[in-house]
Amino acid sequence: MSWMSGVTCRVREWQAERARWKADMERFKTEQRAARKSGGRMPENPGPPPTGFALLPWLLMGMGAFSNIFQGKTPNPWIGGVGLLAFNSLYIYVTFRAFVKEKRESRSTRVALAVMGLLTCGLAIGYGGSWLYFFPLLGLATGAVLRGPWLGQIGLGVTALAAVVSFFRAGWDAVNVAYGTFLSTMVTAAILSLSEAVRELRAAREELARRAVEKERLRFSRDLHDLLGHTLSVIVVKSEAARRLAHRDLDAALVQVTDIESVGRQALTEIREAVTGYREGSLATELDRARSALSAAGVEPLVRQSGTPLVPQTEALLGWVVREAVTNVVRHSGATRCDITVDGTPERVSLTVTDNGPGASIPDPASIPDPASAPAPAFTAAGSAPPSGPAPAPAPGTGGTGLKGLTERLATAGGSLSAGPTAGGGFRVRAELPVDSGDLAEATDLRRTPAPLEPERAEWHV
Repeated sequence: MSWMSGVTCRVREWQAERARWKADMERFKTEQRAARKSGGRMPENPGPPPTGFALLPWLLMGMGAFSNIFQGKTPNPWIGGVGLLAFNSLYIYVTFRAFVKEKRESRSTRVALAVMGLLTCGLAIGYGGSWLYFFPLLGLATGAVLRGPWLGQIGLGVTALAAVVSFFRAGWDAVNVAYGTFLSTMVTAAILSLSEAVRELRAAREELARRAVEKERLRFSRDLHDLLGHTLSVIVVKSEAARRLAHRDLDAALVQVTDIESVGRQALTEIREAVTGYREGSLATELDRARSALSAAGVEPLVRQSGTPLVPQTEALLGWVVREAVTNVVRHSGATRCDITVDGTPERVSLTVTDNGPGASIPDPASIPDPASAPAPAFTAAGSAPPSGPAPAPAPGTGGTGLKGLTERLATAGGSLSAGPTAGGGFRVRAELPVDSGDLAEATDLRRTPAPLEPERAEWHV
């Protein structure tokens, strides 16, 4: 019963493989017709499925032995018939397992191949004639199973065995048998190894293409969020300020409305720059925008900057930290004061953003949805209104996914980022970077820096 179940399972696997091959062939023909019409690159032919059925036709080499048994030319035909059945069964067993690496390298396959070799020698010595052509079939099975560094030595051993037995039974005709055995062993191993390598390379290329698409999708989602999230947050803050001022100070409200217009125009400009792949950040500009955003939110800004001039890549990375930290202060902290300090030495530069808010400067990481299961918040969270009350206190560390993404960027450039509550209340974000590093360009390149979708990361502009 188990033998029949195994055969049924094997047939079902072959049918499923054949169905997949037919689907691949239909897709190949469709792409081929489209390529011919458009004059584009021709697609690759997927080829037949790698199964043991490709090696079954070689069993016809044993038809001579079967014919001798059927015509009564073989002494002890029952022994010959049982031997022929056993040889064919072992051949089918070995060749079908040769197309799965785990099964091919298993002990049962090697034992079956060894038994097949002993059976071949016994039948060839006992009957000779057309039974000698079982040696090329043995070589074919050997080449299908053994594709490692021992193939050459084992192949020569099988060839020598075929030559000795054939010379004993057929004289100098042993040359043909030995040549056929050696050729079937080496050619089979070469063809199957090459086809397996092609399949692995094709699968690797498809996986690389899939990862490239996924990487670009994450990059686009992250960059779009970085460009619009903070901007929309500032627009919401300034819109609320304009609404509060409209009934008592129209001129001040108009100033806020003008700022909203400039923020929108700046966002459009930077989206165009991001689409073309060219976008640079200026730390001085980001600090000015931070002052404006904090003032509009009712937070007193205090900005101090000292040290040597920085390279553009370093300024761009520190600009990302300023955007993220200040936006979290505006949205989550409930602070009345925010200190931003930039201190540089000839080797390293540090940026510290500290607030005195009773709440947290970052959201509770447990409240952030998983971007893999719910990617939509990556585009909507930054555009929602700031929470009316303080956020729950986070655990020490980098907290929200925005700061986690910045940690990855700074780590790529040889820097570090730390964030957490201060001893006297409030929250502090501190970033350190080398003044000049070869990895800075890669860390600041929006087109080449993949990161997970970050619901709390975005970019604001005033």
